[in-house]
Amino acid sequence: MNINENLLYTVEHEWISVEGNKGRIGISDYAQHHLGDIVYVELPEIEGSAAMGESIGVIESVKAVASMYSPVGGTVLEVNEELESAPELLNEDCYENWVAVIEISDPSEVDMLLDAKAYAAFCATLD
Repeated sequence: MNINENLLYTVEHEWISVEGNKGRIGISDYAQHHLGDIVYVELPEIEGSAAMGESIGVIESVKAVASMYSPVGGTVLEVNEELESAPELLNEDCYENWVAVIEISDPSEVDMLLDAKAYAAFCATLD
């Protein structure tokens, strides 16, 4: 399992890269591996708001349908439209192929996320 050391994670297997008041969001390698071949991604609405832990989209694979949750609260600024026609990009490189960019409304929520070491330890308890 590949865990990017420069990202923060949720226990629902989303990652976020924080730059200032913006966060780029995607799914972890653990998530894409357990989902299997991803065949559809429902992206969040641009300018839509989300609370921390709230569902912002859906990822469908040949094995399952899973909600994607926002690691922090805020407003969706951008989505990766490439995923609409090529959802398999999440399987190819889940850290390069992000899902959305969110403007973070409460920076203190970032402190509640897991760093790479804590996320790795959490994932180890699951298998």
